[in-house]
Amino acid sequence: MMSINLNLITAFSLALAGVLIYRSHLMSTLLCLEGMMLSLFVLMALLISHFHMFSASMAPLILLVFSACEAGVGLALLVKTSTTYGNDYVQNLNLLQC
Repeated sequence: MMSINLNLITAFSLALAGVLIYRSHLMSTLLCLEGMMLSLFVLMALLISHFHMFSASMAPLILLVFSACEAGVGLALLVKTSTTYGNDYVQNLNLLQC
């Protein structure tokens, strides 16, 4: 069980590092965020089944629903910025520009 937890925490950390490294492109950031959410989902499901906390068994599914909503909004934002500006750079999303 410890090696699985270590692998999932490593996957989350690598996805977080990917968000920090590839923060200039929106598509790369969205992919890394999906990796983070997927590793959190698997980690929550494993911990709930390991500790027999079946009263909290809906929490991973709720996290997965929010992850799907985040992906849908992110892809809509990606389509909108790529049709407006022709690229997917995050600096195009700055609303404070004059």
